Amino acid sequence: MRTKTLKKNRINVVTLGCSKNVYDSEILMGQLKANGKEVVHEEEGNIVVINTCGFIANAKEESVNTILNFVQKKEEGIVDKVFVTGCLSERYKPDLQKEIPDVDQYFGTTELPQLLKVLEADYKHELIGERLTTTPKNYAYLKIAEGCDRPCSFCAIPIMRGKHKSTPIEDLVVEAKKLAKEGVKELVLIAQDLTYYGLDLYKERRLAALLKELVKVEGIEWIRLHYAFPTGFPMEVLDLMREEPKICNYIDIPLQHIADPILKSMRRGTTKAKTTKLLQDFRAAVPEMAIRTTLIVGYPGETQEDFETLREWVREMRFERLGCFTYSHEENTHAYSLEDDVPEEVKMERVNEIMDIQSQISWELNQQKIGKTFKCVIDRKEGEHFIGRTEFDSPDVDNEVLIDASKYYLKTGEYVNVEIYDAADFDLFGVPLK
Repeated sequence: MRTKTLKKNRINVVTLGCSKNVYDSEILMGQLKANGKEVVHEEEGNIVVINTCGFIANAKEESVNTILNFVQKKEEGIVDKVFVTGCLSERYKPDLQKEIPDVDQYFGTTELPQLLKVLEADYKHELIGERLTTTPKNYAYLKIAEGCDRPCSFCAIPIMRGKHKSTPIEDLVVEAKKLAKEGVKELVLIAQDLTYYGLDLYKERRLAALLKELVKVEGIEWIRLHYAFPTGFPMEVLDLMREEPKICNYIDIPLQHIADPILKSMRRGTTKAKTTKLLQDFRAAVPEMAIRTTLIVGYPGETQEDFETLREWVREMRFERLGCFTYSHEENTHAYSLEDDVPEEVKMERVNEIMDIQSQISWELNQQKIGKTFKCVIDRKEGEHFIGRTEFDSPDVDNEVLIDASKYYLKTGEYVNVEIYDAADFDLFGVPLK
C-alpha cells in the first residue's frame, strides 16, 4: 500500500565520494535554487538526486547500496522519483539501467543541463560561482579544474571525468569573492591535478598566478592546496607559500608508491630518487610545510621487497599526514590487464603496517607541538568539545584540536590562538588564548 508522500516537490541531493562531488552537488543545488526550486542536502524530499562515486570497489558498493535504498523507498511510496548522476553513472550507465531499471533516469558527469531539464529547471550559464555550500560556513571547496590528462595505470578518473579542463582565473576570482561574501574564510583548492592547472588555457602552468589573485580577495584568510601531481610541479608556488600568510603551509600530494618497478608499472612518470628530491626541495623551500600523501599497497606485482622499500621510505620521510589504501582492480584501466596477484589479506596487512608506522610518526610530531601556540579555526562543536584545526590540517582528513566546551565558549568559524597542552596520535588538546 502506498504511503503518503512527504515534502512535495522538494528535491533532496545526496552526495557520495570525494570533495569534487561535494562541489558538483553544490553547483546543482545552486542552479535549482536559482530556478525557484526547494532543494535540500541529505534531508527529506520526495524527489531524490544521488551524486555517485565510481572510483574504487568500496565506493561503487556504497553508491549501488544507496541507489537500491532509495529505489526501495520509491516502491514504498516514501519518495516519488529517483535520479542518479555522477561518476558511477558516467562509467556504468548501461549496466545500471539494466540492473536497477526502477531509477527514473541516469545522468553522466557532464550532463548537468539535461538533469536540470528533467527537474523542470533551466541551466543558467550566468551563474558563475553560485552554489549552495554544504560544508561548515567557514570553509568551502574551490574546484579549479575538471578531468585529468595523466596516464596512471590504476586510475579510472579520465574515463569518468574526461580530459583536464582548467577554469579561467577570472571566473575563480569571482567565485571566491562570492564565497567570501557568504562568510567563507578558507578556500580548499581542489582538482584531479592542481599541478596541471592552466596548461590547457594559457599554455603554461598558472597555479601561482591564480594564487596571486586569490590572496587579494577580502575576507579570505586561508587558502589550502589539495591533490597536486608530483611530476612537473610549479616550484614558484613554494615561494608564494613561504611569503604569503594566506596560503597555508600545507600540500596534499598523492604519491601512490615509491618502489621504482611499481612506479614504472603505475605509469607515474617519476622515480624514487626524483620523488625524494622533490620532497626535500619542498622542505627546504617551506620548512614548516605539512605534507599529506596517499599510498596504494597491493598493486599487481608488488613484491615483499617493493613493500619493504615503501615501508622504510615512509619511516624515513616522516610525512605529517598520510593515508594508505589497498589496490582496487578497476576495469578499463591500463592495470586491469595485469594479474591482481596480491592476496586481499596481504593487502590489508600491508595497509595496517603502514598506518601503524604513520600513527607513531604522527604521535611523535604531535608531542613536539605541546607548549606551542597555533592559530586555529573553529569548525564545530561536538559533544563536550569545540573542534578546531591549525593551518597544517585539512577538514575531515587531518588532525583536530579539541577545546573543552565546559570551560570556554567559541564561535564556529572564529580564528583563535590556541596553546597545546596535550597530544595523541591524531588529536591535539588546547586552551584558547584570549
